[in-house]
Amino acid sequence: MPVTDPIADMFARIRNATRVRAPYVEMPASQLKVNLAEVLRNEGFISSFETKGLGSPEQRMRIVLKYGPRGEQVIQGLKRVSKPGLRVHRPAKRVPRVLGGLGVAIVSTSSGLMTDRQARKSNVGGEVVGFIW
Repeated sequence: MPVTDPIADMFARIRNATRVRAPYVEMPASQLKVNLAEVLRNEGFISSFETKGLGSPEQRMRIVLKYGPRGEQVIQGLKRVSKPGLRVHRPAKRVPRVLGGLGVAIVSTSSGLMTDRQARKSNVGGEVVGFIW
């Protein structure tokens, strides 16, 4: 059965895997998911990720999750903001802050996926993909 919202599916898989303290999570890959995983890695929410067969029908992605020294979750929450049924766009001045700057809003801009801080610094707005904290 095809997934209607692949980003929400990705967030749900990561959320479920962190709750059971899984070392990694696998999912179907796409260029958007790879770019999203890069943002998560750069912000320190995941350890690493790897893709297999990108461009082929069997493309897969494995995200290695990150935990604290005593096994506590680094990712406390994930929320999909802009959905297929309701797109949420914001100009650069109104890109939301998550938990007063403790979390990260992921924004899809004309320059690619970036964090809320990068979008404000570059003075570009776009579609608010989701929040992570």
